[in-house]
Amino acid sequence: MDVLKLATEWAKSEVFSTRFFIFFAVLFLIASTGFWQLAKTDLAKAYIIPTLVAGLLLMSIGLGLFYTNKSRITQFEKAYHTNATSFFSSEIERSESTLKEYTVVFKVVPSLIIVAALLILFINTPTWRAISITSIALLTVILLVDGTAYSRIESYNKELKLIAIENETKK
Repeated sequence: MDVLKLATEWAKSEVFSTRFFIFFAVLFLIASTGFWQLAKTDLAKAYIIPTLVAGLLLMSIGLGLFYTNKSRITQFEKAYHTNATSFFSSEIERSESTLKEYTVVFKVVPSLIIVAALLILFINTPTWRAISITSIALLTVILLVDGTAYSRIESYNKELKLIAIENETKK
């Protein structure tokens, strides 16, 4: 398979995936607005700020990744046509470093979920309960989207390595 096509397909998949961050951001922002307009109890009122913050964080992540990956598509083409060998090796390095970063994410995020769950058990104020529950929801969304992104970058890395092996055997 052509390296440029493979890289472009990966970037387009990432662009699609980042839309889920934006989708969930909108849901959190709608929830915040709903709590703001309709909240009657202290706990419901306590959700206004945490869901707003979660929505803004997810929106920032989603839009940032969307535009980063969208611009990568054109950058990939330029880099490939400038120096295909250099592009290929840099993509292998980038995908491997990204895989290592995800390893950290999949250790830190579950730990944060556990901390938030413990806060629910031990601190019984409406504000902390709302912060903890919203944090768990936010971190779960991050795990869902990043889980699929990890799978894609892992597959992309394997494809790149297969191409490298094929190129070595042709020599």
